Amino acid sequence: MAPVIRRLFYMALGAYIAVWVMRKLQALKPDHIARRAADRAVGLAGEARLFADEVRRLSAGRETELRARFGLDTLKETHYDVKDGR
Repeated sequence: MAPVIRRLFYMALGAYIAVWVMRKLQALKPDHIARRAADRAVGLAGEARLFADEVRRLSAGRETELRARFGLDTLKETHYDVKDGR
């Protein structure tokens, strides 16, 4: 009786390994690789966009803070008396 159970175990193990290997091999197909690369690129672009938005927001806040601290809230208008643009 024990040899039958051992054979069934190794048969089930072999079937599991065969299915696992087939899935791994199918994941290496060029269309799957291209799709994963495109998905990662889209995700990376979204993260870069979020990072840039955060940097802009933080730098605008810091600029406002520095302008208030150093009294640069008002800009002086400068009039140049140049007739020909030189």
